[in-house]
Amino acid sequence: MKQALVDDTEDVSLDFGNEEELAFRKAKIRHPLATFFHLFFRVSAIVTYVCCDWFSRSFVGCFVTVLLLLSFDFWSVKNVTGRLMVGLRWWNQIDEDGKSHWIFEARKVSPNNIAATEAEARIFWLGLIICPMIWIVFFFSTLFSLKLKWLALVIAGISLQAANLYGYILCKMGGESDISKVTAGFLSQAVFQTACPSDFRKPGLEGLEIHKC
Repeated sequence: MKQALVDDTEDVSLDFGNEEELAFRKAKIRHPLATFFHLFFRVSAIVTYVCCDWFSRSFVGCFVTVLLLLSFDFWSVKNVTGRLMVGLRWWNQIDEDGKSHWIFEARKVSPNNIAATEAEARIFWLGLIICPMIWIVFFFSTLFSLKLKWLALVIAGISLQAANLYGYILCKMGGESDISKVTAGFLSQAVFQTACPSDFRKPGLEGLEIHKC
């Protein structure tokens, strides 16, 4: 009887590390300021574009205001919020031979470097995907209503926000340059997962995976 009790307890193992990591991933937002500005500039640009005729009759003033908000959004999402909220970063680099390389980084998930929370990842990707779709709707509404003076601004909004979306999808998918494969893989993965992938690290840049195109 005593031997049976010992056998029953031998296979019992408690992994508190996984429970702590799961609790952390479901915890509240770690970077509230970055999360706020991830949505603030892009939402402000959309609201200003929709409501500018109500507050001002100056086309130039509205145009410049929306363009500045779009530019601030592009810079903050590309350089700050992507790195803090989901551990992704991308940029262009010119080597010594004058060749252009697109570099995509993904933070490695490790015990000392925990992935972003699910709330932050969800906010990041929803904001990154939904807002360009809204600008595409604006493009067709501007085209069909013949408000062609706003067309350049709408195209700028689509271009700036689609560039960030494309860059971060490549980061998440490991720098794959085939857009059809990237899109199919990203959409299938996004249904089940919103966190940053776990990858290898490159010596000299601890916790990051580097992809060059």
